[in-house]
Amino acid sequence: MSEKITVYEKPTCSKCREMVKVLKEKGIDFEKVNYYIEPLDESKLSELIGKMKISPRELLRSSEAKYKELNLANSKHSDQELISLMVKYPELMQRPIVEKGSRAVLGRPTENVNKLL
Repeated sequence: MSEKITVYEKPTCSKCREMVKVLKEKGIDFEKVNYYIEPLDESKLSELIGKMKISPRELLRSSEAKYKELNLANSKHSDQELISLMVKYPELMQRPIVEKGSRAVLGRPTENVNKLL
């Protein structure tokens, strides 16, 4: 039995829609989680970051107004503080995140999902 694939997304995001299209075209069964409706908690976000093998700072969307408002480019926030901020302000997270078992990838670019398939 193959491991379930979960796409953590914001449905209005063009990269998220592109990821859904790619997976459907490949005939891959997956579950979508709109993390604006079903928010990630700190534990789950930490788990996903660990599975992606990146730092919390690498998941930040530096183009977001909230990123600039919080002056995150010049901040000395700890990893845990950054995770807390992303949970509080989900627009700070890059997306989509695609999870399969013990691994996950950031779906930017969408070809990254091939690492899981």
